[in-house]
Amino acid sequence: MKRIFATLIFALPLLFCGCSEEEDILPEQRQKIVSYLERTHSPALIPESQVETGSQQRFYTMSGSTVYRYIDNFYRDGRSELPEVTAAAKATITFRAYVFAFSNITDSTFPFYSNDPALQQAYEDMGLTPGAWSFEPLTLDMRGDILNGLRHALLGCREGDIVEAYMTYNMAYGDKYVSTIPRESPVAWFFTVESVEYDK
Repeated sequence: MKRIFATLIFALPLLFCGCSEEEDILPEQRQKIVSYLERTHSPALIPESQVETGSQQRFYTMSGSTVYRYIDNFYRDGRSELPEVTAAAKATITFRAYVFAFSNITDSTFPFYSNDPALQQAYEDMGLTPGAWSFEPLTLDMRGDILNGLRHALLGCREGDIVEAYMTYNMAYGDKYVSTIPRESPVAWFFTVESVEYDK
């Protein structure tokens, strides 16, 4: 009994330490993402709440203060008439996914995962076995098993949207190493919504 009690007492500080670590990491990642979007991103963005009526200011939206989304072609003609991604839709996307270092993602920044056919040869040159994964557009059933942050980023998008989504680690791959993604990594998904469908 004493041994069990001693183990519990020893484990409690570790438990609280873990909570404290998450409490530190998430606010820091949120702050860095916002700072990037408002100061470094090109074009500089403002929160959606600050967009003036009738303007075409570039802005970002937030979902749960952990997923930040920018739609590059938001102001295009006819966007509001196009099919919208809802919780019951299927969205087909072409994407590039990056570990996000709070700096601009350029053509020289290589994604950890993508189905963009423009990158197929580059992946194969790096040793990816041809056919190891598909470079066809990916269809996601919004009712299915989808990365939580990607689900938040997709909801409300419309067919043809060109999207950048930045998410804190808890909305991505969490506190575990996943392949080449370090633990507690924020990630960025750049995607185009190729089509949106609804079950009949």
